[in-house]
Amino acid sequence: MVDEQRVRDDTPGIGAGAVFLDSAGSSLPPRMVTETVIAHLRRESEIGGYRAANERLADLAGVKQAIATLLNTTPDTIALSDSATRGWSDFFYAVPLRPGDRILVSGADYASNAIAALQRARATGARVEQIPSDETGRLDIDALAAMMDDRVRLVSLLHVPTNGGLVNPVAAAARIAREAGALVLLDACQSAGQLPLDVAELGVDALSATGRKWLRGPRGTGFLYLRPELAASLEPGRLDLHSAQWTGPHDYQMAPDASRFEFWEHDVAARLGLGAAVRYLLELGPEEVYAAVAERAEYLRGALGDLPGVTVRDLGVEHSGIVSFTVAGTAPVEVRDRLLGKDITVTVSHRGSTLLDMSARGLDSVVRASPHCFVSHDELDRFVGAVSAL
Repeated sequence: MVDEQRVRDDTPGIGAGAVFLDSAGSSLPPRMVTETVIAHLRRESEIGGYRAANERLADLAGVKQAIATLLNTTPDTIALSDSATRGWSDFFYAVPLRPGDRILVSGADYASNAIAALQRARATGARVEQIPSDETGRLDIDALAAMMDDRVRLVSLLHVPTNGGLVNPVAAAARIAREAGALVLLDACQSAGQLPLDVAELGVDALSATGRKWLRGPRGTGFLYLRPELAASLEPGRLDLHSAQWTGPHDYQMAPDASRFEFWEHDVAARLGLGAAVRYLLELGPEEVYAAVAERAEYLRGALGDLPGVTVRDLGVEHSGIVSFTVAGTAPVEVRDRLLGKDITVTVSHRGSTLLDMSARGLDSVVRASPHCFVSHDELDRFVGAVSAL
């Protein structure tokens, strides 16, 4: 069980009377994360960025080690990035595509991923096709199996959509895709830090995630995992003197591991903060944190579902820490703003972010509440009471 008092004491963003329910957007970092970032920025101001970075080379290597521990892999399979989108795109654009190749995307896929897929399809002659959802809203495994053939080059899977608590059956889907010879790219942006991510068990070729959400790291951080064989074989669309070496007037040699997907220039302070956030999660015990998030989200689903005029919009069988809902007669943006007036932070997920799913359900937007383990049950009750008062 998570030490609730410890995590609250470690979270300076918790204020008297405030309720924070937006860890699916950008969570409140623990104190040591903020202190790590500020301390390095201060050191840069004293001796310059190069010297300050050289002092922390071991710590920077430790960031990859911490992430690798969380994912059950090795540091050489991890590329650090400035966002989940950057990591996802860097892998996606490195996959060779030809006319007639097929790209399969899930119905709840995120707008950035879908736009990238459509752009590459236009440029290469490939096709983008949607994997149907089953009656519960999850990815339809049987339908996916029926779609597979030797033209499917890549399957884009979304672990947890941005607009609700659905959890997709990633391992089962990845197994089907891999057996057919397709690459599997997993968007774990909304699952890293709140759900188990064992890349060996999931069986994916690549996985992208952000630091600012459930991992509680700084903004401007993210990472990409690559299966070892791919980390040493795929050529990124962009290289620099970190991802490759200039070996002759007309030649270069790429880094032998996932670092070929990194650039030399980066925010050192932010990366150190990401490492602090992941280590904090490991110290607390990931399974305990995951259980605490799940318990709080399930509590909200039940409490909100009991309110007249409130409809919980979460699909699926297994649920994440995201709770989506609407209030009859009140637009989601108005719900958000009125709650903010009571110092309660939620956010709104709009149709444009998950166009296929929201259009199929006839929804323009939903309110999104995402409680982390530092949110108390008294705060959850205050939030439910405020929604009831609407």
